[in-house]
Parts: sequence; C-alpha cells; structure tokens
Amino acid sequence: MEKIEVVNWFGDLKTYPAVIADVYSVEDMIKIIEDPIKYPSPIKAVGQNHSTAQCCEADGGTIAKIKMNKILEIGEDTITVEPGVLYKDIAEALDKVNKQLYINTEIGCLTAGSAACAATKDSSFPNEWGQVGSYITAIHLLTPTGDKIIVDESKPDLLKALRSSYGNFGFIYQVTFKTRKKKRLKVWHQSWHVNDFIENLELIKQTPAALMYYLYPFENKIAVEYRAYVDEKDYDHAEQVNTSLWKIRNHLWKQTAPYLGQWVEQYAPRFLRYRLVDGFNAVVRLGMTNFLKSDNTNPADQILRYPDVSDKHRYTFSLWAFPERKYPIILPSYYRFCQEYYKKNGYRTNLLNVGYRIAQDANSLFSYSYHESVMTVDPVSTGNAGWRDFLVAYNNFCSNLDGTPMFNQTWGVTKEQAEKAFGERLEIFKKMRKQLDPQNRFLNHYFAAVLNEQ
Repeated sequence: MEKIEVVNWFGDLKTYPAVIADVYSVEDMIKIIEDPIKYPSPIKAVGQNHSTAQCCEADGGTIAKIKMNKILEIGEDTITVEPGVLYKDIAEALDKVNKQLYINTEIGCLTAGSAACAATKDSSFPNEWGQVGSYITAIHLLTPTGDKIIVDESKPDLLKALRSSYGNFGFIYQVTFKTRKKKRLKVWHQSWHVNDFIENLELIKQTPAALMYYLYPFENKIAVEYRAYVDEKDYDHAEQVNTSLWKIRNHLWKQTAPYLGQWVEQYAPRFLRYRLVDGFNAVVRLGMTNFLKSDNTNPADQILRYPDVSDKHRYTFSLWAFPERKYPIILPSYYRFCQEYYKKNGYRTNLLNVGYRIAQDANSLFSYSYHESVMTVDPVSTGNAGWRDFLVAYNNFCSNLDGTPMFNQTWGVTKEQAEKAFGERLEIFKKMRKQLDPQNRFLNHYFAAVLNEQ
C-alpha cells in the first residue's frame, strides 16, 4: 500500500496519516469520531495547513480535511460561519455590508476553525486586542465523545481554553466573530537606527496606533508601520479610498521579497548574496517611509490571499513574544545574536524579520500576552539551508530571555520551553483536555510531547 503523505502549505513539514477524510458536514465528523477502526487516532482537523509547527501532525491516524465553507449569518455586530471559511472571504463578505472584523490579520487563508482554536498575531490598536480568538464569541463543538456543545461567553473558562486548544478538544463546526462598522485606516511608516528606536520607544508607544515593525539585524535598522483608525468626522466622504498602498505593500511582502530570497540563494555568489538582500531592504525602507502612507485606506485590504498550493514566492517564519518592558534589552540582544550566529555558523535568514506590539490579553489560556503587553521578534525565511539549526538556537535564546512561543507558529518548541513559558496553565489545559477526550482520540504526538502526556 502506498504511504500517504501530507505536507503543510510551505512544504517543509510532513505527516503520514493512515486515512484522509473530507469533511462536508457535522454528520461526517460524527462518523469519524464513532469509528476508531476506519478512522484511527490521532484525529486532526486541517484547514489550509499554514502552520509552521507540527500541531497538525497525525502519524498513523486521521487527517480530516474541513470542507465546510458557508457563511451562515451576518448579524448586527456578529458574523457566524462554518469552520472552513477563509478569513479573507469573511472580510470581503462584511465589506459588502459596510462592516469589518476587529482584526485584519495578514494571512487571509486562515480558516475560521483554526482562528477559533489556535494562536494568531497582529498588532493591537489602542484599547483593543491583537489576537483573533479574543473576538470570537461563540464556538459550536463536537467533543471526542460525540456531544454537541455551544461554548460562549457564558462559559468563560471553557471558552478561554477552547480558544487555544489547537483541535485537541474535538471538531469545531460553527464559529461566531464579533464585528464592527467599517472604518477608514490611516497608514504611515518611519525608519530608525535601532539605538534611536530604543531611545524613543516610550514616545513611539504613545502614538495612538497599532505598531508593526520590520527588523534588519545586519543593518542595525528598524522600520515601524503605524496603523490608526480615523474618525468619520475627519473625512471628506467624496474622497476615494486609496487601494494602491496595500497592493504595493502586500506585493512586496507576499511576492517580491520571497522571490528575491529564493533567487539569491540559487544564483548569487556568496560574497554578493546578502549585499543584494540588504540593498533591496534599504530601497524598500526608503520607499515605505516616503511613499507608503495614506489617510484613507480600507482595513480589509491588508489581508493577504495566498494560493492554495505554495509556489516560488513562499516563505516561512517563527515567533517568540517578550514582555514589552524588557524590549529595550531584548531587541539589541537579538541583533547581536543574529550577527554572532552568522559570524560563527555562516547562516542568516535571507528575508527580513518582523515584529508586533500586542496588548495584554488573557482571553485564551495559551495567550502569549497573558500577563502583560508584549513585543515580538519573528525571523522570516524562504527556508534556506541552515534555517532549522538557526531556529534551535533562536528558541534557546528566546526561552532564556523569558519569551513565550506559539504552538502553531514557533517551530521546535520543547517540553521544557513550554513549561517555562506557560507554567500552571499547562496543567489546567491538560485536565480539561482529558475530561473532554478521555480516550485521547484527538491527542497527537506533537502535543503529547509538549504537554508531557506521553
């Protein structure tokens, strides 16, 4: 019998299930749960499979490909959808009725089911959260024992755990997001030397805007992307919305930069390779600062739609979050780490690094900003030779400085690193998981290892 292989979107993570099942309905989910012979454990529901960690591993078990993709209802301030609906499609449906999601996260191929139970990242607007799950108000769950339950804000502890359950609590078959009236978005950029950025960080944080930033460790530079909602009274309603800004920015991020990274690795001699990368980044920084700005953009335009199958423009990444109060020490330390690692091992990422400022948020059990506001460090790469070894060192560096990972977007997290980051929250989660799944139908090897349930 031919061995079944399933790869993630980027193509660097593989799992070997015994069965792949297409799921079009709740009835299909029930059949999978009730027949452990035909559909062996572990069961893992999969959407677009964009995760950069092995959270969807199902060796010897069942991959359930979720094909439920209907938008069920657009209410006054909510939208209810099936789990396979793409985030970009939700945003576009809301845009047609002058509404929007609270968070317009970049990866538009995020499915509603994944958003409901896995970590996401986006910079927080003032007095708002930056994690998609925090704006999910109700989740319909089919438990591993076959019970249908609705988990909403009347069950706060279970909702908090379900928002970071990564499919370990069963099948999600319906999700409700909180929505708002559509606003117009102001966007601008500012470039700094890293020392000047640190010196001015408190003033930068006082800017009434969401902060995303682009890190350049080998140039000691940083470029900040500011996003701020603009009050309706400040607008001339006859003014046309600027659609070009996000098209340019997203093309650079989604296609141009990854293609350059791939090209230099394949064709450029080593002495020239990263000069080309750094030169490209310098031109982009200059263009961002001087030209990529507008007082009038549509928030949903920043959401990217990726192809179903990755191509030569693909890229991958990892993430750790750090207490915001420690970032003036963390950021220059990370720059030195990258420079010293390259000097010692001859490896550096062939794309830039990014980061986000995310508000304190205890709405999910494994929130990476559970106790306080954080700022992140996210290396990005085309997966060039040496990437995995770099990530091992990067994980150790981040964990030693009290960083917090994401179980779906931080590759290579160890049991010890998870215990240090999440502490007693792991025990709370394990107890709830075991109550819902006493036969371990949904527990894969990856989570068994990081949760120490082997």
